[in-house]
Amino acid sequence: MGTLLKLALVGALLALLGERIMNFCHRSKIFNEVKPVDLPNCQLLKGIEAGSEDIEILPNGLAFISTGLKYPMLVNFAPDEPGQILILDLKDDSLSPSPLRISKGFDSSSFNPHGISTYIDEKDDSVYLFVVNHPQLQSIIEIFRFVEEENALIHLKSVKHELLNSVNDIVAVGPESFYASNDYYFTHLYMKVVELFLGLSWTSLVYYSPGDVRQVATGLYSGNGITISNDKKYIYAADLTRHTINVYEKNKDWSLSPIKAVNLDTLVDNLSVDPVTGDIWTGGHPNLYKLFIYNTEDLPCSEVIRVQNIHSDNPIISRVYVNNGSVIQGSSCASVYEGQLLVGTVFHRALRCQLE
Repeated sequence: MGTLLKLALVGALLALLGERIMNFCHRSKIFNEVKPVDLPNCQLLKGIEAGSEDIEILPNGLAFISTGLKYPMLVNFAPDEPGQILILDLKDDSLSPSPLRISKGFDSSSFNPHGISTYIDEKDDSVYLFVVNHPQLQSIIEIFRFVEEENALIHLKSVKHELLNSVNDIVAVGPESFYASNDYYFTHLYMKVVELFLGLSWTSLVYYSPGDVRQVATGLYSGNGITISNDKKYIYAADLTRHTINVYEKNKDWSLSPIKAVNLDTLVDNLSVDPVTGDIWTGGHPNLYKLFIYNTEDLPCSEVIRVQNIHSDNPIISRVYVNNGSVIQGSSCASVYEGQLLVGTVFHRALRCQLE
């Protein structure tokens, strides 16, 4: 009986391991290949070679771009340079973003920007920029005020909290308040790998204001991009390895009620909302293996997806742009402004295409 029991246990463990491997391969899409989809009139932005991980566009056409992200297991083409926030005027065809100056007192040497979000105060039209910062791989939310006349960011506040342990992205909902997505439950690198392999749905969305910090959604495999609808009634959050955009209704007390999840059949990264149509745009990763195991002979792909009518019973999902890495690698975001599409990447370049 002892030998039979041991054999049974070994068989059960092997079966579990095999199931986890197959599940991991499915969620990571490591065997996935892409069919290119081109757009006319595409140009690379000048001077960006080390990523354009997130992009936020103001109503006047000024675009903020986070660049220089350093993240475990991801390649970086400027490892000795600190991260920056760039500004680009989409009404200027030169496509030459410039770095924003950051006020004294902020440690720019360890700046490692990830997701970003903007908030415009209706009282005085002040523009606030929220940035997920990972100095020494910590998670800190930096709040800045943008001074356009000086081409500068004035640092106002750093936010760190135990519920914001592994922040990927944020969406600002006030001058000091935001929703944030945690992409991992564990903070140790090796435990993150184990978490990803086992497919643990332990990550969350968190609401933060100076007097109120709490989890408002749980059960995500890997919380990623997050944004808000134009009417401010809904929060959209990406679950990277579940391949979904999750829709939540925003309640008066800032809690969230889950409405639905829409499967995009790709690893969904940052999200943005078309300010005119309400369509959701995202940069996706068709193959997670290529993103983390960088190979110049088999480059990470890029994919831009538009979701129309997400609140309907039959949302329309369109692959607007797909590239095999020959132009841009590892797309992480897509934002639109007056017929222009900006595509950002985790560690590579940035692209502007004309949609009209």
